[in-house]
Amino acid sequence: MRIHNRDIVIVGLQPWYTKIGSNCKNIAQEFAKNNRVLYVNVPLDRRTVMTEKNNPDVQHHQQVMNGKEPALVKIAENLWNFYPLTIMESINWLPSTSLFAVFNKINNRRFAKSIQDATRELGFKNIILFNDNDIFRGFHLKELLQPSVYVYYSRDYLLAVDYWKKHGEKIEPQHIAKADVGVANSLYLTERMKSYNPNSYYVGQGCDLNLFNPDKLYERPADINSISGTIIGYVGALTSLRLDISLLVKMAETKPEWQFVLVGNEDEDFRRSQLHHLPNVHFTGGKPMNMLPAYVHYFDICMNPQLVNDLTVGNYPLKVDEYLAMGKPVLATRTPTMELFRDYVYLADNVASYISMAEKALAENNTALAGSRREFALSHTWENSTAAIYKAISEYEEKTKGATETLTPHNS
Repeated sequence: MRIHNRDIVIVGLQPWYTKIGSNCKNIAQEFAKNNRVLYVNVPLDRRTVMTEKNNPDVQHHQQVMNGKEPALVKIAENLWNFYPLTIMESINWLPSTSLFAVFNKINNRRFAKSIQDATRELGFKNIILFNDNDIFRGFHLKELLQPSVYVYYSRDYLLAVDYWKKHGEKIEPQHIAKADVGVANSLYLTERMKSYNPNSYYVGQGCDLNLFNPDKLYERPADINSISGTIIGYVGALTSLRLDISLLVKMAETKPEWQFVLVGNEDEDFRRSQLHHLPNVHFTGGKPMNMLPAYVHYFDICMNPQLVNDLTVGNYPLKVDEYLAMGKPVLATRTPTMELFRDYVYLADNVASYISMAEKALAENNTALAGSRREFALSHTWENSTAAIYKAISEYEEKTKGATETLTPHNS
């Protein structure tokens, strides 16, 4: 299902110039294949202006606000990027959520006015407003911008982070409830949204897996060239908020014949951990994205040893799709979101099951399984995810159109 020839405005937590991967940017590019799309950058706030004076992106945004650079930039056919010409007050420090709500409405009015100026310049009409998880800055935009459809997209459980939790515990449920359509990239987040808004849908996760091609020839990275035997590997940020250090320690101690390779930048807890004192655990440090497939290629098993907590329980594991796209056996912690992968991933709950599942994966691996894993991963496209968003919007519009047509005879 596709929506065509509509005007779509996107707001969210990441500006277009973000240097990390962005669901919202991928979705915007898909939307723009058949619709006109305005992607709105995060507005500057007073704290950012004061504390990040040397940040080139902040400096550029200030030049835009001073009239030295254009605020509206065409970046592709049917796709424009907009730098909001307003400063938001930094208000998260306020102790009272009631007081925060008052100033948040002022911020929203400023933001909405700036967006209206851009949509007017582009001649946008009857807009679909898509909010990528921005709990606070987008809270009043439905009322202020009067879109034909307001979509709230949940892709992370933000309330696990103190910044969002402080006022978000009260505000996000209200925000979700008043959206016309709620969409989420994980089953866990979808069920959470449904508890506040029955018009909530699971739309899956898109992935760009072009780099992860098992048919390419990869030179073995020099820093793992001397490692022999079974390699169990992880690729990604090494942070104790998300990963179970004690699980890794116990696995490595229990199976000294296995080699554990961890590719990624470490936080302080990882740097100080017992893992650095185990001879079969190897740290490579962070690596550029284009080098990651070479590491994965030489892993016998890929793993995602997540902790289960508020931050991770609803998280969609993009790295699992990357592992599967390389045809690799994958070992991961069982979570509600990982149930989606249960036919293609070895799910475990503790050290004993991690080890037994790893042994099973090594024993039964074959080319047929590798092929089915890759096929499954490649089904997680941005095209499919966007089609599910379109379907949710279309169903809402059909429902509201039907309700309007039913009421019209009685009001005539």
